[in-house]
Amino acid sequence: MKIVAVGFNTPEENQAWAEDQSYLYEIWSDVDKTLALTYGSVATSSAQYPGRVTRVLDAEGSLVLEYDVSNIGTHPADVLSDCRVLFGD
Repeated sequence: MKIVAVGFNTPEENQAWAEDQSYLYEIWSDVDKTLALTYGSVATSSAQYPGRVTRVLDAEGSLVLEYDVSNIGTHPADVLSDCRVLFGD
């Protein structure tokens, strides 16, 4: 399993933030908003900020789970629980 975060900042900005926050996962830069548009994080390329969404892809790249994040406190545990059901421990 691989966890990746995606944001609109440049790679340099993302790296600086990740180092400052001791972030544990890769952060991809989506400055042209292609991924955000593809996976429904934004409705248009003029959006300034991505929506908080989680998309889970299988090993072949097919979308298997999608969430619009409403509670950041419980969301990671919810996703992990669903992934365990689908993919096992």
